[in-house]
Amino acid sequence: MSATEPEVLSPHGPLPEGGRVRPITRWGTPVMHAPQQKVTSFDRELLDLVADMVATMYAAEGVGLAACQIGVDLAVVVFDCPDATGQRTVGVICNPEVTLPDGKDRILDVADEGCLSFPGAFVECGRPDFATATGLGLDGEPVEFSGDGLLARCLQHETDHTLGTVFGDRVSDKNRKKLKKQHDKLAEDYPEGWPVDA
Repeated sequence: MSATEPEVLSPHGPLPEGGRVRPITRWGTPVMHAPQQKVTSFDRELLDLVADMVATMYAAEGVGLAACQIGVDLAVVVFDCPDATGQRTVGVICNPEVTLPDGKDRILDVADEGCLSFPGAFVECGRPDFATATGLGLDGEPVEFSGDGLLARCLQHETDHTLGTVFGDRVSDKNRKKLKKQHDKLAEDYPEGWPVDA
């Protein structure tokens, strides 16, 4: 890290390392479209899963990943994502819940959004420009993350995954068709085992 790079914020500890990269599960797979099981055991198996999620997120050059995106039916997400200022925050949230601003504090941010489980495709999706996500950390203790910019979008997007919602569910029919066209055009760049086979 150079002197000009901001420190990465990890308010609840660093992301686990040493995981193995796994293939990304795609939209259309049943695990992607149903609410995930709650995390109840905070053990070595969970730590190993999260380490694999982190390794896979980085290999796919993503800013967030949910367990269902590597085929695991468990409500846990990881992220390494910048806010509106470029400040990166990293974290793990088990059983995440998102709180969004109400009334005049709720400002919609319409920006391009993509998903590693539908790789290569991006369309505009409106989401509140600030979000707070709460849940439990790897040790079972409460965690909380808040942010704006891409971090707000990421916290909402990944929590949606734990509820069985993909961002394509939140856009118009026209934009869903645009998503599919982009995805299909770039399908050869993302083979079935991606990012393992990349």
